[in-house]
Amino acid sequence: MSFLLPKLTSKREVDRAIKSVAEKVLVLRFGRDNDAVCLQLDDILAKTAHDLSKMAVIYLVDVNNVPVYTQYFDISYIPSTVFFFNGQHMKVDYGSPDHTKFVGSFKTKQDFIDLIEVIYRGAMRGKLIVRSPIDPNNIPKYDLLYQGI
Repeated sequence: MSFLLPKLTSKREVDRAIKSVAEKVLVLRFGRDNDAVCLQLDDILAKTAHDLSKMAVIYLVDVNNVPVYTQYFDISYIPSTVFFFNGQHMKVDYGSPDHTKFVGSFKTKQDFIDLIEVIYRGAMRGKLIVRSPIDPNNIPKYDLLYQGI
């Protein structure tokens, strides 16, 4: 399903997307096109892209094409999904130690739709961090690699 969503293939394209998407949530999915979990997430993103078109713009980013952002956002697990609003990085409290990105795939389309709505409403009110509406049981568990350093 990754062929249904636009791809950003360079740092310049990612920079342009972050700066140019206005009044909508920018969703950047960092991953690889041939990874099974990424394909599962891409399917959910593609199916919801039209429904969320008034609130969000979704792009796919291959971690191998933009190592600067892969390192900057500490993308050590794929897929990882990062959110922006008007050029500002939006953070989400998932009940995990990392608020900068969503790691893994969403369990359902509704989880993703709910998250985008909460980010959009929070961003319109000027918030830079919002609380995740997703059931904690539907959020993938992982350990931070830099924990305890």
